[in-house]
Amino acid sequence: MTPTDFLVTTPLPDPGMRLLETAGTVTVAATRPSRDELADACASGAYRVVVAQLQDEFDADLLDRARITGISNFAVGYNNIDIAAATANSIVVGNTPGVLTDATADLAFLLVLAVARRCVEADAFVRAGKFRGWEPELLLGHDVSGATLGLAGFGRIARATARRALAFGMTVAFCPRPPGDRAVSAEELGEFAGRVRHVSWPELVETSDYLSVHVPLNAETRHLVDGSVLRSMKRSAILINTARGPIVDESALVTALRDGTIAGAGLDVYEDEPRLAPGLAELPNTVLLPHLGSATVPVRAEMARRCAENAVAIARGERPPYPVNPEALAR
Repeated sequence: MTPTDFLVTTPLPDPGMRLLETAGTVTVAATRPSRDELADACASGAYRVVVAQLQDEFDADLLDRARITGISNFAVGYNNIDIAAATANSIVVGNTPGVLTDATADLAFLLVLAVARRCVEADAFVRAGKFRGWEPELLLGHDVSGATLGLAGFGRIARATARRALAFGMTVAFCPRPPGDRAVSAEELGEFAGRVRHVSWPELVETSDYLSVHVPLNAETRHLVDGSVLRSMKRSAILINTARGPIVDESALVTALRDGTIAGAGLDVYEDEPRLAPGLAELPNTVLLPHLGSATVPVRAEMARRCAENAVAIARGERPPYPVNPEALAR
């Protein structure tokens, strides 16, 4: 039996499905497969390439049993895939980098403004019929202009967020590789030279009015923002996370928000997504979004195109245009 070219765990937006269907045979899962269903499908020999989502977990045990050629992840991140195990099993992985920088930076700054000015609380207040006219102390929030935005990480999305913050008159500080550090030259800073401050991770935590997380998820950054970090922040500080949920210890965050250790938080990602830590949803000093960082029509369309192009190339035995582990081809 000839394997089906593509197993799609969740249908892609246009033009993704059209590109896949033009290139080969496609099986779309009726519902998102469980871990065991995904493992059985990968081990069956019935599929060449899995077109996957971040919720689809590919651990070493699954990959050791798998009889697939590759995985095309509909995401920039790929922490749902054990890359070392995929490479050891000659399974090529592709992702969709360089697409969502501005969209995610827009969302990070939206969260800064929304939490600072209590927009969700205010909207609910009006809709509930509680608005009786202007009052001197109604739903007072925090200033953004003149405040310090601290950026944990200084990659593409962090830099785009810095650009927006500077336009709002904020002071911008960054630590390029928390919890560690590294030298950053003026040449590397480019347009930001002389406009942003490079500080240590402890100083960033202690001095930021808004601390925005922009680091990849790995062993060093898991629970980067834990109870100790939260206690070191200003009591008036606001935490923003549009990166990966497990970078923040969500249970510790709930405690800090409930106790007034920090003033608020804006989250687009969660530690055990889609589940929330107990108590988080009930806190009024939060804005909680359902992982919308890349959720614009043009961005998702471009992600779908890149994801499909990766899948098609892998199915043909070619190097995908956006490979995570190109060395797997050589194996």
